[in-house]
Amino acid sequence: MPHDPYRTSEGADHAAGPAVIPRRPIVGALREKIDGVRKIAVLRGGGIGDLLFALPAITALASAYPEAEITLLGTPAARLLDGRVGAPHRIVRLPVAEGVYEPSGAAVDPEALRRFIAEQRGAGYDLAAQVHGGGRFSNPFVAGLGARCTIGTRTDDALALERSLPYVYYQHEVMRWLEVAALAGAAPVDLEPRVIVAPEDVELGRARLGEADGPIVVVHPGATDPRRRWPVERFGAVAAELSRSGAGVAVIGDASEQRLADDFVRAAVAAGAAAAPLNLAGKLSFDELPGVLASADLCLANDSGPRHLAQAVGTSTASVFWCGNLLNAGPMGRGEHRVQLSWTTNCPVCGRDSTQVGWTAPRCEHDDSFVADVSTEAVLADARALLAERAR
Repeated sequence: MPHDPYRTSEGADHAAGPAVIPRRPIVGALREKIDGVRKIAVLRGGGIGDLLFALPAITALASAYPEAEITLLGTPAARLLDGRVGAPHRIVRLPVAEGVYEPSGAAVDPEALRRFIAEQRGAGYDLAAQVHGGGRFSNPFVAGLGARCTIGTRTDDALALERSLPYVYYQHEVMRWLEVAALAGAAPVDLEPRVIVAPEDVELGRARLGEADGPIVVVHPGATDPRRRWPVERFGAVAAELSRSGAGVAVIGDASEQRLADDFVRAAVAAGAAAAPLNLAGKLSFDELPGVLASADLCLANDSGPRHLAQAVGTSTASVFWCGNLLNAGPMGRGEHRVQLSWTTNCPVCGRDSTQVGWTAPRCEHDDSFVADVSTEAVLADARALLAERAR
């Protein structure tokens, strides 16, 4: 019989065969752990979805190094994790830095950036993890923190950290960062992001959504990239059908999405909704969003931060994805999360191939939807199936 390194005969009943040693899942190659790690820095810029995709890697590091304090160097999106159970244990907001954190309209302040790096070097990190991107800007940033060991991904033109992996765009973001965590000997604990919501957050969310006799559907018709947006009229048509079936409907969005939310409400009313959707766009604080989503029975959305957050807090999702984004950011299970997929690969206006992304082929100037070919009937069927399952 071939030797199996995951089996042992010690203490086993040989008549029944060798015993099996329980093993944890691994993404990539699990490297040796680093001695004496007491402080870990994790760099993750970006929005809500970017932050959430890094959480399983942070959890893996916390499990592998239970005595270590983990500091997240993040953006305002990291406020979602303030005061919540588990790692990260500390959150430090990033300064404006090219390729790392570039809020709209803000300029790099070289002196503020220098002070930040100096302060973080003084923290005495043993391990610094880059879970941000290809590394052209983020790897020098992480290297500047002065940690004993650095890990992360890199494109061919990026600085190599002590332990690096090639950055290949088409990989699920959660898997990418779990593979980085494995460079430090950290095996996965979770394969999808989880955000623990306190009972008081749920109570506040229910108060915001109001009383409803039937299920509650929260709709987010926005997305940072307009090309990821399903036509708002179709969101309205689905919401109207669910409303006539007894569901309460609310729409969410940040201040920049208020006009889009207004359009959604008008579309739902025009399609015959039993009642006008509750419009919460621009009215929710960042801290209220997890509780609102956790209080809903279903989130109907594009590929967006609120959709990813809904999944992380345990709410079912029916969503519309572009095929490339599904590879990088889609839900892994289908029991509670359904996806309708667009296979459009060329710009609907100029025909440019959009499968080559990022630094390899800058996008064209057109913002027309890449997901407009997804049918209303398909999304409605997903929503109804998930609500029926939730009711059971």
